[in-house]
Amino acid sequence: MSGAEWATASAVVALAAFVQGAVGFGLVLVAAPLVTLIDPRLVPGPLLVCAVLLSVVMAWRERQGLDGVGVAWAFAGRVPGSVVGALLLAMMTATQLEMAVAGTVLFGVAVTASGIHVPLRRATLLAAGVLSGVMGTTTAIGGPPIAIMYQHETGPNLRGTLAGFFVMGSLLSMATLAWVGRFGALEVGDGVLLAPAALAGYGASVPATRFLDRGYTRTAVLAVSAAAAIVLLVRRLG
Repeated sequence: MSGAEWATASAVVALAAFVQGAVGFGLVLVAAPLVTLIDPRLVPGPLLVCAVLLSVVMAWRERQGLDGVGVAWAFAGRVPGSVVGALLLAMMTATQLEMAVAGTVLFGVAVTASGIHVPLRRATLLAAGVLSGVMGTTTAIGGPPIAIMYQHETGPNLRGTLAGFFVMGSLLSMATLAWVGRFGALEVGDGVLLAPAALAGYGASVPATRFLDRGYTRTAVLAVSAAAAIVLLVRRLG
């Protein structure tokens, strides 16, 4: 890529990292569609490198709010969910998958916005993990199910738990991509080049977290989740 393309990609990653740092998720949601237009080789491998780095930093910063038990149960669901997602990829067209995922997310946003509260239990976390695995494998957007589960928790609890979940989920995705020959030294190198932008965007998000923690975290989660679904719809209907 040219210098201008690298600068543009870095700016996009910084913006995406700002969103994730403030809300708890959104790096792939914001960055993937735009970065793909610049250079498709940056997705998904290099973005996953940024995602792991960002998630580790976030998990450390919000470690007091990280729900380790919740992460374990959600990740236990993500593993079989990823397998289901891989099977669906072989059975359905990309359009069918993304439309189904978008509809599921919008339904979840509508239900939660209506005031119905889904309790944080092992069964619900396991189910959310399965759905996250399916979505993450088929569309690379796996954050909304877990974020919606923790929408009523404090900002540090939401962000810390999501970060812990994303560390494990991204490493699983890297291993899967490496197994099929789509993740190696080249992807790691490109990810390292984008990493400073991700860290800069995350650093800039700190004031935004203070604002959202005043009672706006739930609204932000629902808004970004709805945006994820709309991105999928626009991508397929546009």
